[in-house]
Amino acid sequence: MTLLLQIMVLLTSIMLVLLVLLHRAKGGGLSSLFGGGVQSNLAGSSVAEKNLDRMTLFVIALWVISIIGTGLLIKMSA
Repeated sequence: MTLLLQIMVLLTSIMLVLLVLLHRAKGGGLSSLFGGGVQSNLAGSSVAEKNLDRMTLFVIALWVISIIGTGLLIKMSA
């Protein structure tokens, strides 16, 4: 069971990195210091972006649950 949760942590971590990289920058932060904040936001928020946000939140929830589950199993087995 612990191995399954550790594999789930690994897979969700990789998915989170990819999902965060898919998000469009919304201004501010360090990217605007180096000229990254020049884009205008004409389109607003599309359905694809909202679905990407939902998918990211779902993967975050899975990641947190698997981290807590792994920690509890390791604590109980020791």
